[in-house]
Amino acid sequence: MECHVNKGTINYEVCGEGSPVIVLHAMGTDHRSMMYWLEPIFMERTGWQRIYLDIPAHGKSAITEQVKGTEDMLDMIIEFIDAVLPNQMFSVIGASFGGYLAQGIVHKKRELITGISLIASALHLPGSERTLPAKVVFEVDTSLFVELDDDVLNAFQLLMVRQNKSNLLTFLKEVQPGRLLANRNFLSSDWKKEGYYYKFDPLSYFEQLQQPILIVLGKQDSICGYEDHMKIFGNYSHATIAILDHAGHMIQIEERDVLTSLVTDWLLRIKNRSTNENYS
Repeated sequence: MECHVNKGTINYEVCGEGSPVIVLHAMGTDHRSMMYWLEPIFMERTGWQRIYLDIPAHGKSAITEQVKGTEDMLDMIIEFIDAVLPNQMFSVIGASFGGYLAQGIVHKKRELITGISLIASALHLPGSERTLPAKVVFEVDTSLFVELDDDVLNAFQLLMVRQNKSNLLTFLKEVQPGRLLANRNFLSSDWKKEGYYYKFDPLSYFEQLQQPILIVLGKQDSICGYEDHMKIFGNYSHATIAILDHAGHMIQIEERDVLTSLVTDWLLRIKNRSTNENYS
């Protein structure tokens, strides 16, 4: 489906009925990369409406020349939410850059948020201020790389710490198709220099939140790291924080079973909070 907004269009797919969950994928792919691992979780439980969208400049979501950076993308998503979920309560799941967008949504719509899940999320920290582990690789099968083109090979090697056949096939099935649709002209432009970070702190209200929060991080994630997240979210009242060893940036591929359990628990906590007035 397509929703027209002021600075372009948002392509999205809706699955199921019930309490809405907005799902935001990582930079450079599309909504299918999230559907593949999330839908099996939701297929086993009723009462959830999943709204998977292609974030602006990705998939089939188009942008106009008015879009200069992340705040413009956030404006588009907020306008989309106002159109499809007017004044409705909802939860949000965001991975990587989608997690940064999710933080912006919570900042703008915190009175309507029922739960927040951030998977290997980017933070409101310039690169020079981030604490990142050195790049490591625990497993590599170089025989798999012979027939890969340079673009796919570079992405796979950057994102994975376990570079085996199973993870490559999953990457090619779930992530790569969306990479072919991304707006490379925009993503390769200089927008990150001036337009990547919000002009506001998206986490300025997070400590006041009573909603269930789930933070899942890869201990070997050399792109978004894990130590900064602990400093920021470590004392939050209702935050579950999991740091998974032998996992890089693609947690949903390298540690899917553990991630599935954590998301399942997070959904249960949201349900419990909605029926328990003494939750806080």
